[in-house]
Amino acid sequence: MPAWFSDEEYRVLCAACARMIPADEAPGAVEAGVPDYIDGLLAAFSSDPPRIWAGGPTSGRHGGEAAFGRFLPLGPLEELAWRIRIEGSLGMAEREFNGPVRGWQERYREGLAALGPDFPEAGEDEQGARLRAAGEFAELLHGHCCEGMYGAPEYGGNRDGIGWANIGFAGDVQPAGWTDDEVSGP
Repeated sequence: MPAWFSDEEYRVLCAACARMIPADEAPGAVEAGVPDYIDGLLAAFSSDPPRIWAGGPTSGRHGGEAAFGRFLPLGPLEELAWRIRIEGSLGMAEREFNGPVRGWQERYREGLAALGPDFPEAGEDEQGARLRAAGEFAELLHGHCCEGMYGAPEYGGNRDGIGWANIGFAGDVQPAGWTDDEVSGP
């Protein structure tokens, strides 16, 4: 059940993410939980603390405490910056010091509506044409798909390290770390 999107928006989002990073011999965006990452990002302020900065320094995947799963509180300026980015300025003077800002939430609502509720059922050519026509929204979606596919799983995507496995990345290895040769070698 989505945290921020409506069920219909989430269905269109899943289809759009599947077009951005399709499953082939390796799992794609949907299998990696990318739509959940995007949904969680847009709903970041529905949690306290907001799901913006994962803790650390260890994830627990290779020993140590699972501290990445504990999100850190934001300072006042961090909160303001992230609220503007996610929610937009919403006509609030304290958020419009650089002019009005359309936040990601508004851009996703408009972008998914423009793709259409029938996007999941459309053929590949039609889906591709609609995404190309989406312009800036498609660019935003692509960036978030990459973040959700290859970022830390604590943010809701890269489920079970699927994205990392696809590219042969071991992921975070604290507390073991990397040797000097691994970091500086060829």
